[in-house]
Amino acid sequence: MKTAIVTDGKYRSSIAAVRALGRAGWRVVAVQAKEDVQAPPPVFASVYTAETRWIEGSCQDPGYGEKLLDLCQSMGDGQQRPVLFCVGAVSLNAVAAQREAFAQKADFLVAGPQVLDSLNDKEQVQRRAEELGLPVPKQYFGPPEAYPVVVKPHCGEKFGLKAADRYKIARNPEEYQAALQALAPYDPSPIVQERVEGDGCGASLLLDREGRLVCALCHRRVREYPIAGGPSACCVSEYDQDRVERAHRLLRSFGFVGAAMVEFKGDRLLEVNPRIWGSFPLTERAESPFAALYARAAAGERLDYQPEDYRAGVKMRFLLNDTLATLSLLKAGRLGPALRGIGDMVTAQEALKAKDDPQPQRAYIRQALKRGK
Repeated sequence: MKTAIVTDGKYRSSIAAVRALGRAGWRVVAVQAKEDVQAPPPVFASVYTAETRWIEGSCQDPGYGEKLLDLCQSMGDGQQRPVLFCVGAVSLNAVAAQREAFAQKADFLVAGPQVLDSLNDKEQVQRRAEELGLPVPKQYFGPPEAYPVVVKPHCGEKFGLKAADRYKIARNPEEYQAALQALAPYDPSPIVQERVEGDGCGASLLLDREGRLVCALCHRRVREYPIAGGPSACCVSEYDQDRVERAHRLLRSFGFVGAAMVEFKGDRLLEVNPRIWGSFPLTERAESPFAALYARAAAGERLDYQPEDYRAGVKMRFLLNDTLATLSLLKAGRLGPALRGIGDMVTAQEALKAKDDPQPQRAYIRQALKRGK
């Protein structure tokens, strides 16, 4: 049986990846760096996890890449190499930094380090989008001419900032100066852009070794937590061919391969997450073949893109985060959005729930409540 290695079991997205690969007939090995968690990650309890592996130390350790490489080598049987599915950014970067060595032991779709660095640099992405004629927010080089604006470092992920801390919103000159001061330890010359109104949305794409589009999934944010700006707490699948085409043009212009989510707001392209994204469990809820197609394309199979190969209109919520978001809306006096959040408690699908695999969600909730989150 073909083997797939899914890294970074501590992330919620690993649960969706393991389930999708297991249902597609892969023998799935879930992996986690031991020092990065206090308990076995919930994905270890999945019925689709055929084997669990610990990596000694932390994924931040200098030798993490070598340990992951050794693991890939141990999973090969001499005739068939494992497929490597990197969930976390650190694992992805470790593989990118040693692509040639990993290519001898496993199959994967990971761009080179220069490509990843370029896509993580929000200013480089903006310049390339402008060159391609793709609408982007107005950028200020100096004090803004109008407010509100968004102030963000070129690459907040590089400093380990949480999603909600990767930008500041300034509504006046005083808040602008405060934002510059807050971000100075990470970037002395952060990016300053107009704040674009409209729904946040994304196009998540899978590109094969040749940069060909293999799979795509579009979504729109319904709620986020924290409500002032943060990751999706609730989102809904949709299909937008124009958004997919714009995202593909951008990614291909950088020579990207693998999985990435391109973020939009209104009709403006904002930034790129060149890795598995936070709302990846929507691929499971919307019945997208994203993870299974990743494994097949990584193994060298040439696949043709099939538009709309998932269910649109599927609303998904992360139980704990969306509950907190709804409570925050109530506290803020935003009754209409709060009531919609209450309604979605009944109608939206839970991100981690699966009738045939209930243990990961239960383990995740237990651990999250124990941590007081």
